[in-house]
Amino acid sequence: MNRPDGYKLKGCDPFYEIIPHIMPHRYDATNYVSLDLDMDSISKYVNKCRERGIAMKHMSVVIAGYLRLVSQNPNLNRFVINRRIYSRNHFAVSFVALKPSSKGGSSETVIKLYFNMDDDIFEVNRKVEEAIEKTEKSADAPSNATDKFLQGLNKVPGLMASIVGFLKLWDKYFGLPFSIIDASPFHTSLFITNLASIRLGSVYHHMYDFGSTSIFIAMGQPEKKLVKVGETITDKKVIPVKVSTDDRVESGYYYARCFRQFKRYMANPEILEKKPETIVRDANVKVKNPKFIFK
Repeated sequence: MNRPDGYKLKGCDPFYEIIPHIMPHRYDATNYVSLDLDMDSISKYVNKCRERGIAMKHMSVVIAGYLRLVSQNPNLNRFVINRRIYSRNHFAVSFVALKPSSKGGSSETVIKLYFNMDDDIFEVNRKVEEAIEKTEKSADAPSNATDKFLQGLNKVPGLMASIVGFLKLWDKYFGLPFSIIDASPFHTSLFITNLASIRLGSVYHHMYDFGSTSIFIAMGQPEKKLVKVGETITDKKVIPVKVSTDDRVESGYYYARCFRQFKRYMANPEILEKKPETIVRDANVKVKNPKFIFK
């Protein structure tokens, strides 16, 4: 049975059909990956863009790189719910941002954005910039559908457990309506938190058992490390990144190959200025003319 946010896969490797029954929960199946992204290359690219009058953000570079990665490796956009494997029919990213508070200081909020699979880095940056600007202007008011969704749940504290339990059951057996999925930060292709914004190092973030997030990235404060470049050992500034993955959607080999490619994109962000020549679709989606949701 298909869901409002994805297509049930058919003809997958039997091993991956069995694994969700052995590990029914996302937190049972979490694997952890540590990456060092080339901070020097990212910062150099951001500065070049700003010289051209483009207010490029570091977060935009990371999102654009991951979007390009998924456009060529669609299995990264899979998720498991109720022991079934699905291919997501859209690409969304949830990320934590700081918003000003009327009481002084800042508070955390979550922004959820949708991207087309062929978006280049400039289109990604435009969407990120507009969303952050809207959030910064909102102060204590909800700045997006995600804020409204989370604040709506908090309005009935006595019923919180019952409402969340009901939503989890509804999602598990039938799939939530897309109007709720749209507002939920937990139903997303990628969840990112940038801990450098609060001056912390990277951590392995827990996976949410509610929702459909199969990849969680936590970026820490930049640091200097000795890195091997060819035959030379050099001192480079890197962004330490910890990645939590759902091992039920793909193999360790697939993830390893993808993350090596992701690092190459981060070392050469100029690649992301051009749209991809082709978009690779999930081979195990057996629906005629599958629809991909754009927003």
